[in-house]
Amino acid sequence: MKLLRRVAPIMVLLLAMLFIANSPKKQKEQPIVVMAYYVPEKEYRPDLLPLNQLTHIIFSFTHVIDGEMKFRDTENKKKLHQLVAQRKNHPHLKVMIACGGWGADGFSDMASTSENRKKFVESVVAFNKEFKLDGVDIDWEYPAIPAAGTGARPEDKQNFTLLMQELRAALNTLDRKQILTFASAGWKRYYKNVELESVMKVVDYMNIMTYDQVGPSSPFTGHHTALGHIAEKDIADTPAAEFINAYRKSKQDKDRDYGPRSAEKIVRFCLDQGIKAEQLVIGAAFYGRAWKGVPPNNNGLYEKNSGAHIGWSAYYQIRKEFESDKTYKRHWDSIAKAPYLYNAKDSIFISYDDSVSVRLKTKYTINKKLGGIMFWQLGNDTKDENSLLQSIYNASIKN
Repeated sequence: MKLLRRVAPIMVLLLAMLFIANSPKKQKEQPIVVMAYYVPEKEYRPDLLPLNQLTHIIFSFTHVIDGEMKFRDTENKKKLHQLVAQRKNHPHLKVMIACGGWGADGFSDMASTSENRKKFVESVVAFNKEFKLDGVDIDWEYPAIPAAGTGARPEDKQNFTLLMQELRAALNTLDRKQILTFASAGWKRYYKNVELESVMKVVDYMNIMTYDQVGPSSPFTGHHTALGHIAEKDIADTPAAEFINAYRKSKQDKDRDYGPRSAEKIVRFCLDQGIKAEQLVIGAAFYGRAWKGVPPNNNGLYEKNSGAHIGWSAYYQIRKEFESDKTYKRHWDSIAKAPYLYNAKDSIFISYDDSVSVRLKTKYTINKKLGGIMFWQLGNDTKDENSLLQSIYNASIKN
């Protein structure tokens, strides 16, 4: 009996140690949301994704089809079920669905009447029930602006508000708590067509697309996904400034904002509009933009070009094909807080996010007490060490 009394505490201690050793590791706390837009790929299955580094993943895209939220490709249903199944291994993860995207039509007509909105909202509720999702992201590009030839009407401004209010009310009826977000532009003109005060009362986050700030058809080069606030004086005496000033004088489009754009600039604008900091999510680009025919002045930055060299290039391609090529020199813009590559031999300029810039964006969101950071899109990241997501995750976790 004496021996048993001596051994028993030791056995209890050993069992406790064994239990702790085999218990799942606690997810490190992230003070901000880290949202990935995810386009399913054959070779990048849900079970291979670094889901432990995310708080939210947004499966992309459904579309407005016959007035309802549906997949164009029914094969995506199987893939979405596979992604949702990963929550058993990552219980912290919120799985959402995105509706829309660049060039996705149907929003303006769908939102134009109460009957049409009701039909759409009911389809969203049914969809989220079927897949047991955690929420929906509305990516209407853009209310009242016929971008990429999409339908638009002035009433979109008010109808967008009604749509989001009705989505919120309907999603609140589901047993599983629902997150409602929407993708917004990184330039001021967009916000003239949205009733921000009303919309922000019913959504959790506004995902600001702080990328494509300079597009492939731009007559001058620039940072397409800058963090730092770039003032007019910072681009003075460059071809970019000359073009912007000439465009303003021509008054071709008085509402268009052709000045230098950045995450800090649009965040400051949104905060001035009264949006709560914790509702703002800024974007990182897991891809780059490239221009050709760029002269060597200022290593190609804010210079003229002869067109797009590549419309876009995934980060894993940039790292493999360009960063490793000695003819491409990496430069850092301390004002924009962004990198760029310039090839003087072939006159090519590339704007992109790298592991340094996404870390700075993440730290910025924490310091400004913003909601978090999102990015387009997960499949564009490198699968090698020091990935963009790894840099975001390392910067986001509480030590």
